[in-house]
Amino acid sequence: MASFTELETWKYARKIRILISDLVQKFPVEEKFRLTDQIIRSSRSIGNNLAEGHGRFHYQDNIRFCIMARGSLTETLDHLIIAFDEKMITEEILQSFQTEYESCLKLINGYIQYLKNKKGEVS
Repeated sequence: MASFTELETWKYARKIRILISDLVQKFPVEEKFRLTDQIIRSSRSIGNNLAEGHGRFHYQDNIRFCIMARGSLTETLDHLIIAFDEKMITEEILQSFQTEYESCLKLINGYIQYLKNKKGEVS
């Protein structure tokens, strides 16, 4: 695969980043340097780690960055749970994101498994 932008996993991470970017526009101004900043950073980190891992050209390095992407995805979900608890988003928005989370998580886990299989072929 020539570019990380061709990865379905990265494309889905991009979708989540855009979704979060739009969502935080409605957060209270006083959260700008707290929750808003944190959730933007974690959502960006998903795709960033997938891209960086892809650029490493070693299966084990790529796997490690995919695991970090998975952690950032989960961190993003946790931030949305906080936003729900603080009444910044509705339960419907949280549930909708959880669906997106599950889809992205499956893609990342599948990609990790693919890389592990490829790594095994090379060893």
